[in-house]
Amino acid sequence: MSDPDRFNPDDFEAFRVLDRSFDQRSRTASLHYALDRGPSFVETITFETATGASTPVDTAALERALLHLHIAAGTSYYKTAAPPVVSVESDDLSPAEVAFHRHLYDEGLREFAVGNGLPVPRPVTVAPRSSASRRPLSARPGGPRRLVVPIGGGKDSMVLIEALRPLNPQLLAVNPHRLVTDLAEQAGLDLLVVRRELSPNLSALNRAGARNGHVPITAIISLIAALGSTIYGYDTIAMAIERSASEETVLVDGVPVNHQYSKSVAFERLLAGLVATSIDPGLTYASALRPYSELAIARAFAPLTRYHPNFCSCNTVFRQSAGAEDRWCGECAKCRFVGLMLAPFMSPEALSAVIGRDMFADRLQVAGFAALMSDDDKPFECVGERRESAAALRMLSDRPEWKQSPVVAALAARARAMVSDADIEMLLTPAPDLAFPDPEVAAAVDRFVAVPA
Repeated sequence: MSDPDRFNPDDFEAFRVLDRSFDQRSRTASLHYALDRGPSFVETITFETATGASTPVDTAALERALLHLHIAAGTSYYKTAAPPVVSVESDDLSPAEVAFHRHLYDEGLREFAVGNGLPVPRPVTVAPRSSASRRPLSARPGGPRRLVVPIGGGKDSMVLIEALRPLNPQLLAVNPHRLVTDLAEQAGLDLLVVRRELSPNLSALNRAGARNGHVPITAIISLIAALGSTIYGYDTIAMAIERSASEETVLVDGVPVNHQYSKSVAFERLLAGLVATSIDPGLTYASALRPYSELAIARAFAPLTRYHPNFCSCNTVFRQSAGAEDRWCGECAKCRFVGLMLAPFMSPEALSAVIGRDMFADRLQVAGFAALMSDDDKPFECVGERRESAAALRMLSDRPEWKQSPVVAALAARARAMVSDADIEMLLTPAPDLAFPDPEVAAAVDRFVAVPA
């Protein structure tokens, strides 16, 4: 950097994934990174919840999971400069492992690239110390299933919790907001808490000119959960991610860019393969809600009224500057989409009580709702498929209590032109080819979600 007070991203040619360590006593991982000829970074991940005295630790699996978490979490620091090379300096990687992380640093960072005027696909090379084939791994000894559900405080988490309640899952949350801990307490299930602390110099570098933007956070959380399996002893990770997450947000010169790439079925299959061949063949990773649309999940959530006062999907709640009492803003894409999914299964009064306002009565919100169906303006947020939004609006246009509201009246014709009643039925029908690999888990979810309460 020519100016010591200014960060120039173009000064760097490589991002270095350095060493790492794990302290068994404090259950803390320390992950080290650097830019060539530039700043270094240290991230810590602490598994705050104490383990049972009899919980054995598979140190070999721990090291393998930590390796892949180390590389994936590096996206938070790589993006400061986004150089052409990711150098994994302390480890050998197999070709399949290189391919996994190459996808993550490309497809998982395409939204970041678009926001920073960088090309997509991402022209990045993942360069390990050397290439090495992985020996076949031994599966862990058999025994009763131990199931964990990572949660984030939204409707999908709560639907999955209730669906799997007969299987007695544990919950896991990374840096949980008080809202999340309250929901876990309300659910009456054990919560495993993990703290992720970003390198303290990252914010200062962003202020000094480093690039910033969206990272594939679900990939990082998923690999934290994989690492957690070696500490807490669970053998099944059931994510609460719907099939709608696979739709691209936008096409840039024909290249798909998906805000939710690390929630997509394509990424899930890549990570499940990595887990089976490179971490622990006895660990199951998949989304138990994958066969279902957001619309079907919303139908299952609507009767769970005890969670309505406390759940929240608005990012206002989860920003770093948020207050403990912050809730739905009622003006963002997330609020609009979640409200739209729930509206066909709730009255206007009940939905307004959840969101805090009647968004559908606000003419100024028409453009925001229209964007949810747009090929050009779909927001970079965790919102579902365009046709799902159209389907919900079509359903509302048939409801006497909803059809006269300004938003529905303005968009009903467009929605009806996009989807038919048959499309709605298809959206409410699960896709059996996406079922969770454990049949008992899949059956429990199907009983809860596929059949209206």
